[in-house]
Amino acid sequence: MTEILSDDEADRALLHGWVRTGKVIRREVELPSFPKAIEVVDRVAVLAEAADHHPDIDIRWRTLTFHLSTHSAGGLTEKDFALAKQINETLDGL
Repeated sequence: MTEILSDDEADRALLHGWVRTGKVIRREVELPSFPKAIEVVDRVAVLAEAADHHPDIDIRWRTLTFHLSTHSAGGLTEKDFALAKQINETLDGL
């Protein structure tokens, strides 16, 4: 089983653009257009599938909100922060 991070560990691991609320980290980003937002979702889908770790993604026109938590472990794990890093890299590469 994957180890749950303590609150202090999760706060230290928090990446630029992400906020933590309890057992979830979240990032909201606005893209220049709806097609660009869907492009980002498609890219993240490939990364998530490869990692076998899938975020909750809310799509509101060109605003995306990513929610990460390791549900099977009951909290935040390294898997969440690793995928958050890949999502940031995807967004930085636009």
